[in-house]
Amino acid sequence: MSKHWAQYQTEFAASFASAEVQNAVKQAAELLNKADRIFFIGNGGSNSICSHMMEDYMKMGHKRTMSFTDAAMITCYANDYGWEKAMEEWIVAQFLPGDLLVAISSSGESKNILNAVRKAKEMQGKVVTLSGFNKDNSLGKLGDANIIIPVRSFGVVENFHSMLLHVILDDMHL
Repeated sequence: MSKHWAQYQTEFAASFASAEVQNAVKQAAELLNKADRIFFIGNGGSNSICSHMMEDYMKMGHKRTMSFTDAAMITCYANDYGWEKAMEEWIVAQFLPGDLLVAISSSGESKNILNAVRKAKEMQGKVVTLSGFNKDNSLGKLGDANIIIPVRSFGVVENFHSMLLHVILDDMHL
């Protein structure tokens, strides 16, 4: 058992039960339910969550979905535009007014994610953000719904994000 288990358990329970997280999840659920097209972006483990959610929201949520998860596409955009602009340029190429972007970043400070979110908002899209670590992270201020898990563990934050997106999806298709 991890020596940090008690700390994570306490932080997890406090975050999950907070009115702030519950309200943000409710707002996110409303936006996801109304959206016709949903785009997912994230880095590393969050990118894996994006791939998984793209499939589940299409299959079970009956939504049109896309994610920035294909290796060839990622390297093409990163090579041509640089890593910090790659996702933003993908948004320019695919996003339409009224689309919804789900942006996932454990730290909430990834420049490529922040740039893509700003572009989606500029293009009159809606944005749901999922972030962690610090309640005052940059990403957690940019969305129409912002879910922030203030726990300083990548694994805990990523699992929290995955679980919440699954809970929202379950509510959508029941």
